[in-house]
Amino acid sequence: MNFLEYAEKVLTFSNEPMTFQDIWQKGVELKLNESLSSTGKTPWQSLGARLFVDVRDNPASLFVKLGKRPAKFFLKSKLSIISKEQIEKIDEDVTSFKKQKEVYSERELHPLLTYFAYTNTQFNNGKAILTKTIFHEKSSKSGYNEWIHPDIVGVYIPIDDWSSDIIELNKIINANAIELFSFEMKKEINRTNYREYFFQAVSNSSWANEGYLVAAQISDDDELKSELERLSSAFGIGIIHLDLDDIDASSVVFQAKKKKELDWETMNKLCEINSDFKKFIQDVKIDFESKRIHKSEYDIIKKEPETYIKQIRKL
Repeated sequence: MNFLEYAEKVLTFSNEPMTFQDIWQKGVELKLNESLSSTGKTPWQSLGARLFVDVRDNPASLFVKLGKRPAKFFLKSKLSIISKEQIEKIDEDVTSFKKQKEVYSERELHPLLTYFAYTNTQFNNGKAILTKTIFHEKSSKSGYNEWIHPDIVGVYIPIDDWSSDIIELNKIINANAIELFSFEMKKEINRTNYREYFFQAVSNSSWANEGYLVAAQISDDDELKSELERLSSAFGIGIIHLDLDDIDASSVVFQAKKKKELDWETMNKLCEINSDFKKFIQDVKIDFESKRIHKSEYDIIKKEPETYIKQIRKL
């Protein structure tokens, strides 16, 4: 069974249009996922992509897309059972349920990104990526430094994955064994702020191997996601969604383009104006040369992130 056949079977049993996420979940309940020919790490995203493309490009598609925020899908053959009022209401509903106003701060999300970077295999491919918060208030103030500070930095040092001989050889030939990451953290990305936030991430991540814009909420808007995909492809900045309802379901929405070379001039400038960044670079150097990761120098990885989420959401 392919993804379109999967969606067709689910919608056959439904008398209401469904988001691709709901289609996936309902199919799992019906155990249809066990018959899929392939799934990948995020099968619900693959399902959504197949549906969007089929509706857009296939005149003979069995499906119809209703609404935009979020889009819902239904079988063309069953459209007659949907009233005009139901169709109009789909566009009015931004989400399937009204979320409470979130009271946490951006910085309170940092420990959750630390947890994600260290544990999420979709992001780290099994590598131990550690992060460090950069406190902007410690920087020397100057107008041209406004969009140079990352919120969080990350590093992968292959000490546990490489033999000591290979590490020594890497030092001799000056190869790029260490990978550095830059993260711009936001509470929410929506139509009104996405361009400012995205290009802030572009500016703040210019020095790193990979740069990401991270948010706990990304508006479920097809046009917004299409624009984020375009910008990500053009500028190489990835997008990460931290799912506070299920932290282990957090995902890389768009993968960053990995740069082989670091921007040493910008890194030097960051060291000059921010003591946290300078300390981070010093710690990375010490760890690599000593062949030992000193985890105490990096942000703490929460052992019970769900409990922490309840605390910051005041639940």
